[in-house]
Amino acid sequence: MSNSDYDPACLPDLLPIYYRRLFPFSQYYRWLSYGGVSKNYFQNREFSFTLKDDIYVRYQSFTTQSELEKEMQKMVPYKIDIGAVYSHRPSQHNAVKSGTFQALEKELVFDIDMTDYDDVRRCCSAADICLKCWTLMTIAIRILDRALREDFGFHHLLWVYSGRRGVHCWVCDDAARKLSVAARSAVAEYLSLVKGGEETLRKVVLSDPIHPFINHSLLVVERYFRQYAIVDQDILGSKESVDKVLALLPEDIKKDLAVSFKDEKDPMKRWDLLCDLVARKKSNSKKGGQYFDKEIMLQYCYPRLDVNVSKGVNHLLKSPFSVHPKTGRISVPIDLKELNTFDPFEVPTISLICEELERPRAEEAEEDDMKDKENEQEAGERRRIRDYKRTSLAKYVKVFDRFLEAMARSRKGEMLKKSDLQKDF
Repeated sequence: MSNSDYDPACLPDLLPIYYRRLFPFSQYYRWLSYGGVSKNYFQNREFSFTLKDDIYVRYQSFTTQSELEKEMQKMVPYKIDIGAVYSHRPSQHNAVKSGTFQALEKELVFDIDMTDYDDVRRCCSAADICLKCWTLMTIAIRILDRALREDFGFHHLLWVYSGRRGVHCWVCDDAARKLSVAARSAVAEYLSLVKGGEETLRKVVLSDPIHPFINHSLLVVERYFRQYAIVDQDILGSKESVDKVLALLPEDIKKDLAVSFKDEKDPMKRWDLLCDLVARKKSNSKKGGQYFDKEIMLQYCYPRLDVNVSKGVNHLLKSPFSVHPKTGRISVPIDLKELNTFDPFEVPTISLICEELERPRAEEAEEDDMKDKENEQEAGERRRIRDYKRTSLAKYVKVFDRFLEAMARSRKGEMLKKSDLQKDF
């Protein structure tokens, strides 16, 4: 079965197998309990499930890993969303005195969706993606990951493929989870450059001097721009796409380029002409600024954030390892070490991994004998670990494991630091 042979009609048959044998519950629970950071941290977390026929169930919460497993296996959610950690158990929110049930903490999250780039990508539109426009997601991850680590000092970033046409980032540091709505808004605004809706032509306007953060972002964009925009998207090829680029320039530059583009048909040389002309105008200008070429690059390539997702503490976001019902693809963590070769079409579908489970294995019988000698629960746990390792999901769970290990190490480091400080008193 190829990865694309997914039929949504099979989902009701495949999901029970996925939740019973493949979903990485122990890692998932380990992630969301954060080393038992506070007594009810996991218990007070909201989950929301979308069930078959779009039945939407909010304010689910679970006391233990085992309860989460049983409930997911019983309800078989088509989609899982994760919400905030509340002041009380979300499942009891109706019993709590009005006004006291409040969202206290949540990871700082970012949602980047390819549809927000429809005005600047020519290969696909709406829900469609291809490897040509996927470069936009690579650029977005590179820019935001650097800024969140270096400009804000966060360490624990989990990047996840949404399963269809975008990526999500979960910033899991203690400090990030405690941010207020105002602080989240400030971070989101700092990272937002492309402003204005359809009616705004120039969506990026740079001031002089250029902010260091924007310079860092430009370094990333410049690495990809020529191949992505000039070659793959051919933004200086057809008259229609050339006009869109020229519309972002002041009249005098636009006129000059319209003339020189008549003689020069090669898109790459056209881009060089544009940059040269902007540089000449800039050096002759008294008033500084005039980064028109850089603004075009950013307008075509800079990450487009859905800031509302990042601002709210109680905003829900699709969970890692959820299955995308339309594509069947698993929402998997992305290994940044292999970001340039990450291919969304290679991400396993639920039909593929369930099929991989059915392939016979010689040592199976032997292990079954061992299993009889163990108690049921341990055997179940072992079986699940063994099961996902037999499928294409294994390498993505490994990425998740490494992320969890790094968090555990830094928690340990923090505790040692604290105990050393106490010794000094």
